Amino acid sequence: MEKGLWTNLEGKRLVVNIMEIFEVKTKLGTSTAAAMAASTKLQEAINANGHASFIVATGASQFDFLNALTADSSIDWSKTTMFHLDEYIGISEIHAASFRKYLQERLVDIVQPKTVHFLNGEANDPQAECGRLNRIILQHTIDVAFVGIGENGHLAFNDPPADFETEDPYIIVELDETCRLQQVGEGWFKDLSEVPTHAISMSIRQIMKSEAIICTVPDERKAEAVRNCLFGEISPMHPASILQNHSDCSIFLDAGSASLLTSK
Repeated sequence: MEKGLWTNLEGKRLVVNIMEIFEVKTKLGTSTAAAMAASTKLQEAINANGHASFIVATGASQFDFLNALTADSSIDWSKTTMFHLDEYIGISEIHAASFRKYLQERLVDIVQPKTVHFLNGEANDPQAECGRLNRIILQHTIDVAFVGIGENGHLAFNDPPADFETEDPYIIVELDETCRLQQVGEGWFKDLSEVPTHAISMSIRQIMKSEAIICTVPDERKAEAVRNCLFGEISPMHPASILQNHSDCSIFLDAGSASLLTSK
């Protein structure tokens, strides 16, 4: 991000281990800052290689980020390939909580990436669906991953204790109750009984293979997870703590999500 742009956002910048942590006062401000950084990474990859491959997250915390990113006319989306981060098993693509539906409406229909690789949560054999996407993504270098951090510290749908060891790019995971309650709290489901218990998720190691990671984490409800993952020990019990090991990871917080950080 250009220094002038960052100064105009009146933000704070902190380097922790090898992560860069940026804090902007408002949710919209931090999402806009993250989108600026994301745009830069995509354009750098396109300029260097003629193409950019990226991973994109979903959820309520990503609304403003995706709005800002898709409004950026400087990105040549016709030179990009999108990979889906995770999807519930057994959810129809027309269900309100479907991440395919989310990405189709909030990104794909708007900017039309050249190639889109969705996860099919309705596949008869979810393990075979993992295998299908594994074969595809292993042919790509991921230039940048756009991710968030869950209320339980999850990264994608890798709930604690997360598998830090598997090399499989996509895996089947069981969702813990905290994760499922978050989905109810965000309004995707009416109650816990409606939330699927399993999902297909990109694995921790596959996310970490991305050349760059842009992590957007607004809202005070994420404050404890942010503190544990960014300032605590690296542990499968705090899955997003693994981001401390990435050589090009930028974290974007607002005042709420940064409210428990004391080393600023």
